[in-house]
Amino acid sequence: MVGRRTEAQNASSDPHRSKIYAEFSHLYDKIFQRIFFPRIAQVISSLNIQPGARVLEVGVGTGLSLSAYPPHCDVVGIDLAQDMLDQAADKIREQGWRHISLRQMDALNLSFPDDSFDYVMAFHVVSVVPDATRLLDEARRVLRPNGTLVVINHFRSERPVIGSLVEMADPVTRKLGWRTTLRLVDMFNGASVAIEKQFKTSPRSLFTVVIARNQKQLLAVG
Repeated sequence: MVGRRTEAQNASSDPHRSKIYAEFSHLYDKIFQRIFFPRIAQVISSLNIQPGARVLEVGVGTGLSLSAYPPHCDVVGIDLAQDMLDQAADKIREQGWRHISLRQMDALNLSFPDDSFDYVMAFHVVSVVPDATRLLDEARRVLRPNGTLVVINHFRSERPVIGSLVEMADPVTRKLGWRTTLRLVDMFNGASVAIEKQFKTSPRSLFTVVIARNQKQLLAVG
């Protein structure tokens, strides 16, 4: 893959650097279900995913989002944290979902071939991995040309006062495993994606939804 230079090309992406994963995985759904799921479900529904579409969700965690996917698409969820994946697998068995599968995998080094998916989803994960730019490069690689990339995440506010306050909290949040200083413009700058929508689901929301189209071209076969 030919990608942009990244800030931490060789950084470890072990999820257990994050205390949220390592110490609170058993409480993850209880903490975040009410905060994250309504937004995720709303966004997935708005995509009108077509029958037979292939969907990759990176950082699927405990499978908090899985019930939002329509049963007519093929969903693959990946995560590095096996304890999280075990909880997601329990959900799949309990619900009898046949359109969803799970794999333990590094989002920064996906083992899927190029052009494997119609959609790549990254919900509340780009500020957890050590290299958000690398994650975006890998997402684009496995996305088909004109495929859809969906990112939901907190990004540093461009408003100076709010941005400064958030920056002061960054040393604390980094110890818990995520960054508060990631800027949307830095992540997408230079990437061959066309941002179609960028919005918040409510005026008070801390999280931004980005829906983008993969601009890479299919290589001509001679």
